[in-house]
Amino acid sequence: MLYKTRLFFTGILINLQFFTSIPIKSRFSLDQHQLKYMLRTFPVLGLLQGSIYAAFIYILQSFTPFTNLLMTLFLWLLLIILSGGIHLDGWIDASDAYFSYKEPEKRLEVMKDPRTGAFGVLSVIVLLFTRFIVLYELIQAEHTAALLFIILIPFLGKMLLGVFLQILPSARKDGMASFFQRGKSSSLFGMYAIYLVIIGSFIAWLQMDLLFAYLLFITVTIIAGLFIARSIMKNFNGITGDTLGASSEGMELLLWLTLLLLHYFAMV
Repeated sequence: MLYKTRLFFTGILINLQFFTSIPIKSRFSLDQHQLKYMLRTFPVLGLLQGSIYAAFIYILQSFTPFTNLLMTLFLWLLLIILSGGIHLDGWIDASDAYFSYKEPEKRLEVMKDPRTGAFGVLSVIVLLFTRFIVLYELIQAEHTAALLFIILIPFLGKMLLGVFLQILPSARKDGMASFFQRGKSSSLFGMYAIYLVIIGSFIAWLQMDLLFAYLLFITVTIIAGLFIARSIMKNFNGITGDTLGASSEGMELLLWLTLLLLHYFAMV
């Protein structure tokens, strides 16, 4: 039990080291056991990131004289800085490859090209601009319940990455995605289901009216995830580190937009 608990927290630390700019100086063996718990704790990493976002918004709104526009700018920058831009890099590379309209093998070559193309630049501008507008609208709303769902956005986004690593083949046998897939396990979905049930129970206990919005969040993630997975297989013949990063960015943007729509319809 103690060994598994240690592995659980090791998995969290590995995720923080790989996917955030938080300085984690520890060295890890990255053997199969550690990689297994790395995948298992993807959603926990998302919860930590989301909690930082929500706490940051609460502090800005409660204890600073900043305007909504300035608070939006700070939050927008935090989202980029905390992730270290690693998923944005994947978004840019995957966009360049996708809009090259070539065969899957050629698209993989485009992603490996260190040069950034016009479509990569345009797509990241659209992504970041849209995110800024959505953040501004949500900050203007000053709705406490929205903070809870802000925590859930990276939680579900990171969970999607774990699902993709579990069920989709790797496009490259020597890529990062293929390396992470050494941690695949039959118990991954069971662990993710436990996370979803615990959070759903907490939301129901907190405010039953929000449970429908939570289920809608999950539904959007599942439907969009199926669409993204189909697109990845059709255009790239499998996942890579870049397509995983692009999937995370795209999924989280969609959930930000979903949260905004829920607010407009007075559901959050």
